[in-house]
Parts: sequence; C-alpha cells; structure tokens
Amino acid sequence: MSDARAVPTALPPRHGGLWSRLARIEGLPIVVVFFVLVGAFVYFAPEVFLRWPIYFSFLTTIPPMLVLALGLTLVIAAGEIDLSFPSVLAFSGFLFAWTVRHTGLDWPAAALALAGGALVGAVNGVLVAVVGIPSIIVTIGTQFFWGGIAVVLSGGLSYSLQRLDHTLLAGIFTGNLFGVLPMQSLWAAALAVFVWFLLNRHRFGEHLLFIGDNREVARVAGINVRREVIKLFTLMGLFAGFGAILLTMENRNFFSTQGGGYLLPALAAVFIGGTSVFGGSGKVVGSFFGAYIIGMLDAGIVATGVAGFWVQVIVGIVFVVAVVFHLLMEHPGRFITIARFFRRSS
Repeated sequence: MSDARAVPTALPPRHGGLWSRLARIEGLPIVVVFFVLVGAFVYFAPEVFLRWPIYFSFLTTIPPMLVLALGLTLVIAAGEIDLSFPSVLAFSGFLFAWTVRHTGLDWPAAALALAGGALVGAVNGVLVAVVGIPSIIVTIGTQFFWGGIAVVLSGGLSYSLQRLDHTLLAGIFTGNLFGVLPMQSLWAAALAVFVWFLLNRHRFGEHLLFIGDNREVARVAGINVRREVIKLFTLMGLFAGFGAILLTMENRNFFSTQGGGYLLPALAAVFIGGTSVFGGSGKVVGSFFGAYIIGMLDAGIVATGVAGFWVQVIVGIVFVVAVVFHLLMEHPGRFITIARFFRRSS
C-alpha cells in the first residue's frame, strides 16, 4: 500500500522534461509577461499601440534606465547593492554638460563623464571591500554626497546643450539609424549582450556569482574578493556615467536632479527580471525585458484609458505577478505547495 502522505515535489515525469527545458531558458517568464502586456495594450489601446511612434518613444527613453539595470544586475548578483547611481547621473551629467558648455569639446566631455562615474564607483568599492562598510550604507551616503556635489557645482541651474545638435557625438549615441531606429537603444542592446557574456562566459562573472553565493568560500577558493568588488563597483560607476551621457544628450539639457526618478524603476527592472536579491544569480535577459516593462507601464496604462491614480496600483500588481510567475517557473514544485495550502484552507 502506498503512503497516502507522500506528496510529489515536482511535476509529473511526463511534463517534467518539457518544463525543465522551459525553465532553463533565461528570462522566459519575464519575456512572457512582456508580450502579454504588449498584447493587452494593443487590445485595449489599438489606436496607440498599433502605431510605431509609441515604440520609437520607448526605444528613446528607456535605454538610460536599462543601462543602469544591467550594471545593477552584476552588483546584486554579487550579493551587493548600489543606491548611489542616481547621483552619478547628476554628477557625470554635470561634468559632461559643463565641459561642453564651457569648452565646446564634446568627446573629452564624454570621457570626463565616464571618468567621473568610475571615480564614484571606485570610492564605493574601496569603502565596501577595504574599509568593510556594508554596501547599502556606503551607497546611501555617497548618493547624498555626490548628488549634493552636483547641485553645488551647478548652482542648482540647468544647462542647455543645443550646441550638440548635428555633432558626430550626438549622432553616434542619440541619433537615429536610417532615420528610424534610435541609436541609444542599439547601444543599450549591445551593452546587454556584453554584460550577458561577462556574467555567463567570463571569469569575472564567475567570480561575482561565487562571491554572491558565499563570500567566505570564494575567498578560501582563492578569489581576490577585495579586487573583484572594487572592479564591480567601478564598472557600475562607468555604466551610470554612460547612462548620464545618454540621458543628457537625449534631453539636450542638464538638470542637477536628473537622476532622482531612476532609483526604484532600475531596481524593479532587475528584481522582476529574476536576479536573486540574495546574490549568486543574475538574469541579464530578465533585466533587459524588465526595464522595458517598467518603462512602458505608465504610458500603456494611461493609453488604455485607466485613470492616472490607478497607475501605481497596476504597476504593483504587475511587479508581484511577474515575480511570482518567475518563481513558479523556476520551482514548479511550488505549484503543489500552493495547491496543498489552499486545499487545507478550504
């Protein structure tokens, strides 16, 4: 007689093979959520989502956030956190705008913006890896510090950068390929491919995942944890500096508060994409589609005719549903756990 208490912890064998193959496809749950949302927006607002301008707008406005989300994917996969990147958008943006405005040298301005971002990241990395301060504390502090520096140096003023019109730099980074495809979307996509290979096919990515899984074991295994963490935060600073260049050039304007609205959206893109908050796992494909989901939600919800004050409610629902769907895809045995819970509750 079989034990009636025995409960299977996975899907039946006849479904397990297919389900296992689907679960191994990186970012599949969030890709499904993305296309379901697009389909819903097309159905409820066809006059907007069956026309190309709305997608052109997304490809123009989302890349800066996507660049940040890609950097954060590496940081969180290593078991760390960086909350200072909004200030890097302001600080590096100031360095870029000030140099362009006062010297007219756009390429050196871009290099200076990247160097400024790398400086912030290196400072964060040293404080975390060498001094031993938790990254959440360090980056909260540097978020205030570098944001304040940007305000002080700019005097709280905005800089118009119309002189960038028709320059080679603007054409390469924020122009339109063949007059149709925004260049910043291509740069962001190329960066996503680079980060994917870095995390999944390079020793540095392997070290980051090892550190995120267990820092002490990684140290015992011979990984120079201090060096890798400093490199990680420096790279995150570079990404944020690059995001600042894209954002400032696209707007043709610099604002000392221009990074303020990117903190939660960038983090949300990473987490709904499936990167583990505990470290040891990073989903670059998930972060890519997560950024586009977060970036298109507001416009999509408003276009469907839903009142504006419902936007945050729906964003919260989409966030939770995406995370739950991802967990169930990766751990199908939880379907049975949930079913047992509801059977017992009924």
